Amino acid sequence: MKRESFVELLIKKIVTKINISSFVMGLVSLVLLSSSNVVFAHAALTKAEPARRAVLTISPKQVRLWFNEEIEADYASLSLYDANGKALTEKKPLVHPDDAKSIYLELPELAGGQYTVKFRVLSVDGHVVDSEYNFTVKNK
Repeated sequence: MKRESFVELLIKKIVTKINISSFVMGLVSLVLLSSSNVVFAHAALTKAEPARRAVLTISPKQVRLWFNEEIEADYASLSLYDANGKALTEKKPLVHPDDAKSIYLELPELAGGQYTVKFRVLSVDGHVVDSEYNFTVKNK
């Protein structure tokens, strides 16, 4: 039986350590990449009432927005503007009691015309979502 030299034993140990390190690094990378949808996720608007570009025959009683994840209620803003850019209420939006992923704003009676909903929310992952959309109430 052949006896291994000191250099051959040293090389085997180094190669073994490198292989273990490579395996561990590969495993860590795999875990991080497979969970990246959670790490990089942001709140996104999934539903709105009234809907974007909706044409309504009656005035809505509220604007309600749904998101794909919980939002920080203390940092949410939701406003409604008329065609002239005038804010129609100074009320603060509320988190819906049945759904922590949803906020709503009670509205006054709206006349016929185009309205703009503007919202800004902070998702629980710390990212801000800021957007707007329009809907129309038909004249009676």
